[in-house]
Amino acid sequence: MEAKMVVKDFNLQFLEKQVLKNINIDFPDKKIIALIGPSGSGKSTLLRGLNRMHDLNPKAKIKGDVLLDGQSIYGSKVDPVEVRRKIGMVFQKPNPFPKSIYKNVAYGLTLGGGMEKSAIDAIVVDSIKDCALWDEVGDDLDKSALELSGGQQQRLCIARSIAVKPEVILMDEPCSALDPISTAKIESLMLKLREEYCIVIVTHNMQQAQRVADYTAFMYWGEVIEYAETKQLFENPQQELTRKYLDGNFG
Repeated sequence: MEAKMVVKDFNLQFLEKQVLKNINIDFPDKKIIALIGPSGSGKSTLLRGLNRMHDLNPKAKIKGDVLLDGQSIYGSKVDPVEVRRKIGMVFQKPNPFPKSIYKNVAYGLTLGGGMEKSAIDAIVVDSIKDCALWDEVGDDLDKSALELSGGQQQRLCIARSIAVKPEVILMDEPCSALDPISTAKIESLMLKLREEYCIVIVTHNMQQAQRVADYTAFMYWGEVIEYAETKQLFENPQQELTRKYLDGNFG
C-alpha cells in the first residue's frame, strides 16, 4: 500500500540522551496507525517528530528524515509552520483557545488573511458537522469554547485541525482524559475521518488500538520492535518483546 508518510533512519536525542533510535516506518494513506508501548518508549516523541514540533526545543538533535508524499519535511527550505498545517496535531488534553467556538475553528483560516468571510463560515460549519458537534453547539457558536465539556473540547480541537485541510492528523492519547461515552464519540469520529486522512494515534489503551487501528506499531526504548496489521500483531506477534508486552509480562 502506498505510504503517505515515510520515516527514514530517524534518530532524536535531547542533549546526550538518545530517545529515538533508527526509526523506519511507513504510514499508509486513509488508514489509522496506532503506536503502542510502555511509558517512556518514545511514542509521543516520535509523533512530535512527524510535524517538526521538536524544532521548538533547542536541546533536541535530529538525524534522519520524514517524507510526506515523497517530499522531506525537514528540508532546509521547508517552512515548519507549513508542515504543521499539513500535519495537524491533537493533544492528550484538549487545548481550545480562550475564544468562541467559531473563532477556535476559524483560527487557522484567518491567518494571513485573503479568505472571504462567507468561505470561512462555510468551512467552520462543515468542520463542526464533520466532528459530530453541530447538534450540540451549532445554535451558539459565539459561546466560549472553555465552557464546553472535555469531550466536546476535544472534538472542537479536531474540528480546528481539519478546518485547514491537513493531509495527516496526529493524535496523542486523545481519549485518555475522557469518559467512556466521549471516548466512543472520538473513536467513531476517527473512523469517519479515516476516509479522508492518514491518522497516527498514540494510545495506552490496547482495546482502543484494536477497535480503531488498521496497523499497529509496538515501540520499546526508542525503537519500533514490531509493525503489522493490528489483528496480526495482537493475535500472532512475531517478536518476543511484543508478546511479553501484550501479555503484561514486563518488569
